[in-house]
This record gives sequence, structure tokens and C-alpha cells, in this order.
Amino acid sequence: MTIDFLKECLLLEVIGKGRGDFTWGRVIRHAWRQPKRRFLFWWRIASYLYSIKNKILNKIAHKINRSLYFKYNTEIELGAEIAPGLYIGHYSGIVITQYCTIGRNFNIRQNTTIGLKNGNTNKVTIGDNVKIGANSCIISDNIRIGDNVTIGACSFVNKDIPENTIYYTKKENICVPQIT
Repeated sequence: MTIDFLKECLLLEVIGKGRGDFTWGRVIRHAWRQPKRRFLFWWRIASYLYSIKNKILNKIAHKINRSLYFKYNTEIELGAEIAPGLYIGHYSGIVITQYCTIGRNFNIRQNTTIGLKNGNTNKVTIGDNVKIGANSCIISDNIRIGDNVTIGACSFVNKDIPENTIYYTKKENICVPQIT
């Protein structure tokens, strides 16, 4: 991760698109005033420090990430590659593995997990402009979700999803009378 990439992420996620040019003062002011943007600010800083591969900076990055986890109940592991435009609807119960690559304008909602089924040699790849509904679970090895995909709430994803798709898990409610 470069400093220019960090600035692009902070400009889109903390300041907001179309709200002026990047300055550190503007970023800090927006992060300070808006708690939702504060998480994104600190996670991007921690991710940048982690990418430098320095022992001291890595420890600082892990401390920042751990405090974000306890404060926001959101665990985005350091090492996850997330392009600019990350949006988190509600900070509660979100888990994203470090073995994933996520494209631009990613939108995720509460109680959503993105993880691997086995080991750490596999990767989850999510394209640009993907929206994931609340209480969804993406668990698989070497899974690919294409661009412009919407995943409905309470969905379970364990296979590839092609581009320009709306995906949801069909649910059935079955009531069986008890035998006494």
C-alpha cells in the first residue's frame, strides 16, 4: 500500500466523494466528528502501517486493529486488500479474513462474515460495486464474486457468483406439529 493509495481511500471514505481536495486536517476533522468514518480512518491507517513490514509499525497496527475490534465489534483483519470506497452500514458482527481481495465501492452490512473454509493458501476475491446484505455468510476456498453483484440479506455463499447478478438464498419455513 502506498501513501497515495491511503490518501485516495481516506478521501473517498472519510471526507466523502465530491467534498473537496485531500488535506490531513480535513481528514482528521471528518474522522473526529463522525464516528462511522472514524473506524474507516483508523483501519486504513492500521492497514497502511501493517503494509510497511516493520516490527514496531506492525505492533502499532495490531494494537489499533485490536482496539477497533473491541470498540466497534468489527474485525477486518490486517492484510485484507480492500480498494477505495469501503462502506459499512452498521458496525456490528462483521468479520473479513486477511486472505481476501475486495474491489472498489464495497458495501457491507451488519453480522456478515467473509472467510475461508480451509487453510490460508486460498483467496476470496470480490469485484467492484458489490453490496452484501445483513446476516450473510461467504465461506469457501478460492471463491470469486464478480463486479456489480448484490447479495441479499441472510444469504449463504459457497460458490462463485458471475458479474451483474443478484444472489439470495431461498428460504422455506416448515412447521411440523409435535407428537406428544
